[in-house]
Amino acid sequence: MTLERHAPRELHIWVDADACPVAIKEILFRVANRTKVMVTLIANQMVWVPPSPWIRCLQVPAGFDVADQRIALEAQAGDIVVTADVPLAALAIQKYASVLDPRGDLIDENSIAERLTMRNFMTELRASGINTGGPSAFTARDSRNFANQLDRLLARRTRQPIK
Repeated sequence: MTLERHAPRELHIWVDADACPVAIKEILFRVANRTKVMVTLIANQMVWVPPSPWIRCLQVPAGFDVADQRIALEAQAGDIVVTADVPLAALAIQKYASVLDPRGDLIDENSIAERLTMRNFMTELRASGINTGGPSAFTARDSRNFANQLDRLLARRTRQPIK
């Protein structure tokens, strides 16, 4: 009996692009070209991406959570998923992907349950007619936090090959 050896799989960054801030996309474009890591934006509508062998955009049909479902299908262990969508984050974590939200928060198995609970609570409040407001405005500080956290994740990945 012989054991098959599999080549390590390359890191891939999957982006929930429909609501991803432009500043975050620009950071991801620079990172893709600098590190030669594949970045795929998935959205219901076509999103402009610069010409690069490391960047692509996949348009999925319109519909509730279609882009999220595609990302959940494609993401694999060791990948990075960029999303603010908590249920998608939970699916990615189940597949052992790292999840980073556009504000630079790393979402992991230790924080996802709390985020799901808060999301469900806020959904119930809105359903009962209470105005919960929306998220705060996206800032330059959020962009810096994202870039710094992404750099930390990528540095960790280069020290630990993906299998």
